[in-house]
Amino acid sequence: MAPLGPAGALPTSAEPLSRSIFRKFLLMLCSLLTSLYVFYCLAERCQTLSGPVVGLSGGGEEAGAPGRGVLAGGPRELAVWPAAAQRKRLLQLQQWRRRRPPAPRDNGEEAAWEEESPGLAGGPGGSGAGSSVAEAPQGTLALLLDEGSKQLPQAIIIGVKKGGTRALLEFLRVHPDVRAVGAEPHFFDRSYEKGLAWYRDLMPRTLDGQITMEKTPSYFVTREAPARISAMSKDTKLIVVVRDPVTRAISDYTQTLSKRPDIPTFESLTFKNRTTGLIDTSWSAIQIGIYAKHLEHWLRHFPIRQMLFVSGERLISDPAGELGRVQDFLGLKRIITDKHFYFNKTKGFPCLKKAEGSSRPHCLGKTKGRTHPEIDREVVRRLREFYRPFNLKFYQMTGHDFGWDG
Repeated sequence: MAPLGPAGALPTSAEPLSRSIFRKFLLMLCSLLTSLYVFYCLAERCQTLSGPVVGLSGGGEEAGAPGRGVLAGGPRELAVWPAAAQRKRLLQLQQWRRRRPPAPRDNGEEAAWEEESPGLAGGPGGSGAGSSVAEAPQGTLALLLDEGSKQLPQAIIIGVKKGGTRALLEFLRVHPDVRAVGAEPHFFDRSYEKGLAWYRDLMPRTLDGQITMEKTPSYFVTREAPARISAMSKDTKLIVVVRDPVTRAISDYTQTLSKRPDIPTFESLTFKNRTTGLIDTSWSAIQIGIYAKHLEHWLRHFPIRQMLFVSGERLISDPAGELGRVQDFLGLKRIITDKHFYFNKTKGFPCLKKAEGSSRPHCLGKTKGRTHPEIDREVVRRLREFYRPFNLKFYQMTGHDFGWDG
């Protein structure tokens, strides 16, 4: 018989039991913490603790400023990485930057993109509604790693207004070897006196093998622009997005009408004298569409082989095809293909299914694809007659029939 305890009772297993409960509690706590850490990692918020780490807090300030990602290990530690690993990391970070919302602009330029819910996606090639989304900021994340440098642009989209220049630029920015300024610099038409150093400073940083680009559609119709760009570099590649000049003029008027509802009708602005049918070529909406006249100024400074003419109509109906031509012209590998696009039936424009590193489709903003006002058919017919000889000359100069008079 077992000896009795102090109170004459048998000894109990309370102490070992409490230890067992405590051990189970610790195991449960460890399991919970592990699960939380896994979820934390899945949310892309954790960082590797071995080797250099780049923090991805938001913001667009210079390196080291509040709200900016910082290199925990520093540039010297990054130097031990293989070159291929450095480039891959930079591209990953650049793709992450594309997802960030654009900073407010003080020049009144309209937001160019929207982010659309996956449920609105249709077939290949469009645009849709949603919240404003990423336009990659001017700098590159190579800034964080002391990599890259600012270069003058090797290629410029010089025109034309309401032709599809914004769509082309945003499609091109999907390419990892293209770095472009988001806002239009207007250097060669409005700010030339500020000098090339000022202009270069607007450019994003680029790595070896990347192309610096900008787009300002008004260059094409600015008399001084060809000579000024040639003085910067005779090797600059020029891209012109052109569109049926009649449709372009109506689109131009529609944009102005949305901002100034009190302007005269399209018909009254088109004619100097409605009775005689004399077209008012001093009105910019009409003047811009006389492409052959403007091209003559450019051919005095650049050979035609250094210019690429993109069809605004095909940019909508076959964006991958036009982007293929542009990539070839720029000497880039054909990375942007039809797999990048779907067609949004609501607005009738191509959208990017999703840019690298993004989870949602990217579409042109609500200010793009406005419904045009109804224009008198006789006015449209008269305009087509006016533009026909200029169009034919333009086809001859470029060696391409855009089919506007078919």
